[in-house]
Amino acid sequence: MAVITDIADAVVAQLNAGTFSQSFTAERAFLPVFELSDLKNVQVTVVPKGVAIIPGGRSHNQHDYAIDVAVQKKLDAADNAEIDPLVTLVDEIADFFRLKRLESYPGAVWLKTENEPVYSQEHLDQLRQFTGLLTFTFRVMR
Repeated sequence: MAVITDIADAVVAQLNAGTFSQSFTAERAFLPVFELSDLKNVQVTVVPKGVAIIPGGRSHNQHDYAIDVAVQKKLDAADNAEIDPLVTLVDEIADFFRLKRLESYPGAVWLKTENEPVYSQEHLDQLRQFTGLLTFTFRVMR
């Protein structure tokens, strides 16, 4: 399998082994499209995003793999009481990988996490759906 999908699978495994304020089962997908009726519970989707390769020395390259992690849920009231716990979950997931190696792919080292925007205003306004997106970058030297 491709390295990027191996890393995405390692992210899924680590998320599913973790403890968070809300329960979920993470899944890997290439096309994370769901019906609103499927988002009654928190949905966490891991998507391989991209790779940047630059020289790392005479005999190896530095591969920076970007992996997206989406947290989604259909909302009832779309108020602070409903959204705040989801923002907290996104924050917990962001902290979960900080300064760590992936347990089932130890050659991948966490490099950075991006969370911008914190949530999709468009999804909230048009679909009454919370969508938080994290982009993790893991470095592999090979």
